[in-house]
Amino acid sequence: MVKTVRILFSFLFLLATTDGLLGQQSNSPNNLNNQFDAALKLYNNKAYAAAQLAFLDIANTAEEKTTVQADASYYDAMCAVKLNQTDADNKVLQFVEAYPNSNKKNIAFFNVANYYFANKKAAHALKWFQKVNTDYLSKENKNEMFFKMGYGFLLTKRLDLAKEKFLPLLNDGKYGNDSRYYYGYIAYKLEDYGIAESTLKEIADNDSYKAEISYYLLDISFKAGKFNRCILVGEELLKDAKRKDVSEISKIVGESYFNIQKYGEAIPYLKAYKGKRGKWNNTDYYILGYAYYKQNDFENAIRYFNKIIVEKNAVAQNAYYHLGQCYLDTEKKAEALNAFKSASSMNFDGKIKEDAALNYAKLSYEEGNPFEPVAQVLQNFLKDYPNSKNYEEINGLVVSSYIHQQDFQGALDYLKKRKTPNNRKYVYEVSLYRGIQLLNENKLTEAYALLKTSTRSDNPEIYHSGKYWLAESQYRLGDYEDAISKWKEMKLNTPKDFEYYQLLDYQIAYAYFKIKDYENSSVFFNQYLKQNLDDYTYQGDATMRLADSYYAITKYSNAINTYKKIIDNEFSGKDYARYQIAMSYGFMNEDEQKIQSLKKLVNEFTVSNLKDDALFQLGITYTKMKNHQEAHGAYDRLISKYPRSPFVSRTLIRQGLLYYNDDMNAKALEKYKRIASDFPNTKEALQAVTNAKNIYIDENNLDEYVRWVNTLSFVKVSDDEIDNSTFGIAEKNYLEGINKGIIIRNLERYLDKYPTGNHFIKANFYLGNVLFETKEYARAKPYFLRVLEEGVTEYREISLAKTSQILLELNNVYEAIPWLEKLEKEAYETSNVLFAQSNLMKAYYTTKSYKLALEFAKKVLSKDVTDPTLNLDAKIIIARVSYKTDDIDTAREYFENIEKEATGELKAESIYYNALFTYEDGAYEDSNRIIQDLISKYSNYKYWGVKSYIVMAKNYYKLKDAYQATFILENIIKNFSQFEELVKEAETELKLIKEKEAKTNTSITTTNKNK
Repeated sequence: MVKTVRILFSFLFLLATTDGLLGQQSNSPNNLNNQFDAALKLYNNKAYAAAQLAFLDIANTAEEKTTVQADASYYDAMCAVKLNQTDADNKVLQFVEAYPNSNKKNIAFFNVANYYFANKKAAHALKWFQKVNTDYLSKENKNEMFFKMGYGFLLTKRLDLAKEKFLPLLNDGKYGNDSRYYYGYIAYKLEDYGIAESTLKEIADNDSYKAEISYYLLDISFKAGKFNRCILVGEELLKDAKRKDVSEISKIVGESYFNIQKYGEAIPYLKAYKGKRGKWNNTDYYILGYAYYKQNDFENAIRYFNKIIVEKNAVAQNAYYHLGQCYLDTEKKAEALNAFKSASSMNFDGKIKEDAALNYAKLSYEEGNPFEPVAQVLQNFLKDYPNSKNYEEINGLVVSSYIHQQDFQGALDYLKKRKTPNNRKYVYEVSLYRGIQLLNENKLTEAYALLKTSTRSDNPEIYHSGKYWLAESQYRLGDYEDAISKWKEMKLNTPKDFEYYQLLDYQIAYAYFKIKDYENSSVFFNQYLKQNLDDYTYQGDATMRLADSYYAITKYSNAINTYKKIIDNEFSGKDYARYQIAMSYGFMNEDEQKIQSLKKLVNEFTVSNLKDDALFQLGITYTKMKNHQEAHGAYDRLISKYPRSPFVSRTLIRQGLLYYNDDMNAKALEKYKRIASDFPNTKEALQAVTNAKNIYIDENNLDEYVRWVNTLSFVKVSDDEIDNSTFGIAEKNYLEGINKGIIIRNLERYLDKYPTGNHFIKANFYLGNVLFETKEYARAKPYFLRVLEEGVTEYREISLAKTSQILLELNNVYEAIPWLEKLEKEAYETSNVLFAQSNLMKAYYTTKSYKLALEFAKKVLSKDVTDPTLNLDAKIIIARVSYKTDDIDTAREYFENIEKEATGELKAESIYYNALFTYEDGAYEDSNRIIQDLISKYSNYKYWGVKSYIVMAKNYYKLKDAYQATFILENIIKNFSQFEELVKEAETELKLIKEKEAKTNTSITTTNKNK
């Protein structure tokens, strides 16, 4: 501490003394010289700040352009440099400009340069060295400057300039070894390996450079193709190599073994390489992958090949081609398809490109292709390689691929372009498939034409199938007679092992049923049911229609026995069968049996839309049996339990008649007046008014009748003959149904004249119905709404159904919901209740009211629903809602169930969720197998294919296959812009993968754009 203080004190004393001397002395030459010597002493003692003040004072007081002033300015600039002042460079330049003839100019440049060099500012030093005139430097200073300039050029990567500076110093005693090292190193970096080798060898034994030079010489030997020497030298070097050098030396040894095709020996050395800053590049991954490939270790080869992503170069093409081969050898065909696609899209090696394209085409056919239509891939190969020896093989796969993918129209278009004898046989087969497809899409006329073409086939299977479906198309077109004729002909001429042979009787029977030829329909339904059926799908329906046929031709005993089979076998429609049994007994005048059957229907079925029908018939039957009390009981129960039943108004009429016949006029009038009040503008209301009029006449009280009638808006005491006649014309047109335009015009004319006439409810209903049939939904809607304004009428239920359907057709889901809710509460027809519930379930799902959607889906499933499509709709709603509300167990259960039953898009959706759940279970390979099945069989449903492919990419990345993951995601982004939401998801996943892979692979940057 004492020493420090003394030094500091001495420095301050010196500074004070100097200031005093400088301040007290005059500016005579002797005094200036003394001041200059004092300042120089400060400078030499590194007191640059004090020295600078002194030199500045001298420069300011000395005579202009004198040597003293010049030298003082020089040292001022030097002090600025030493003190790192921002204007130091300018001070030096100002000195040179002010004193161009100063003998210190050259040394000023030299000293500044040296100062910056010493302070590790080589680039800055170069600027000043380049100002030095070497003619004024000593040889020693000149060599020093050349060496430092060479080093500066080396650091700033100006290697040719650096080389020039080191060259004259190679034999210098002081700088020779360092110059040789740098000169050899520069030659090495400039790939001038001959010069590098000869120069570096001269100092190879120098301990200062031995380790580095050994590596450079080894690498030079490698680049010169001296692989055996590299192995020999490298393995020796590794014995004593420093830890930091092991990685690079191992790389050279490993790649040397690789280049002499000793792949097994290469592998351990290649694996010992740690990469640049801990990262490999794509070439490193390729070499190790290929070494494993040549050892038939395909799993390890895949592990390294699939690290190569993003780049498009010869290495990548080679890697992807061999990656494809590895996948094939490990039975991973879907993965191989992607690798061959990548290799075939690069142009660096034509042979690899063609072979990869061939493999890509074949695998697309075998496995399906999620990104391109398979047929298009095959045709692209034919177009690109018309002289390929595999041309005919691929040509033969094109039609098969269209058929496999169910793109039958595509197959037909292709066959039209290539009319060869070999392709002709395919035309009939594809016409059949496309015809059936169009039939399922309800495009009946187009289907008919193609199915007719298919019947020209020589192939018996195609011919018979074509004929069967041709008849089906005629049936659906309403040409029942021709359909019957064709199916009957098939019964005679078709082998019994034909797929649809057993259904022929069923189809014929239904066609007869449609034309109301119930005698023949009963015969053929009977024949169908007597067969030893392979498929019982239609047994219940055929039994019901057989019973209906017997009923229609008044064979009531047969009808009863057949309806009983419905009940005994637990077929669908048991309540309907029970009702029909009762009606059959009624027509046989077995009224007690009829009553028993009706009572069973009312009491045994918890839910049935026929209960009000049964109660109405009970009332009628009891009336017939003169049991008026029981009749009233049945009627009262109907009115009480089913107040919105269309039978209520008719029931009140019948009760009024019963009371009238029993001389209970007051009660009869009560019923009639209730009808007029609750059901105005209906035919029952008009009948009630007429019946009441008769009672008032009987009681000689016509004035009371007139007073009452005058309170009714729908009845006039005057004659309504014109009203009735006008409506009669319109109704006649409607019932004949010949000319829709005339029907609409006449009904509109009636409503214009009589907006609240005797028949205005019926007229509104008729008009709404005609417009509905012509699909003029917006025009039809107000007429049904007008009917609904009148409350309970016989047309209310169907008007509710039609209004709901219209709003759904117009995509007014929110507006449809309240009408569907009314229909569900008020409907008595089973079909209408089911229509309401099924559409409410869908509407609630669409409007994201998931709890209600779930409730109604369960209602639909609880019904005895025969329509498999409706059943599936309910299940898919439950599955989707459960997934959205995180009830994963329920979602899984339903999606699994749907997958077993569904076809088409629903099947694709359920498979997707199966794959997703399997991914979430961590069974990544199983998930991929499920997705490959989806892609192979349901590639037409692009949305679910693309969605599942995102899951597949995640699976692959979890399986450490970065190539497959990025390939899939990049192709989604490139090919499916129509699915914006899925593309964004793919972009997010791709970015995450690249960010992770970039941590270990220098060839990957996260800014790479997808192409």
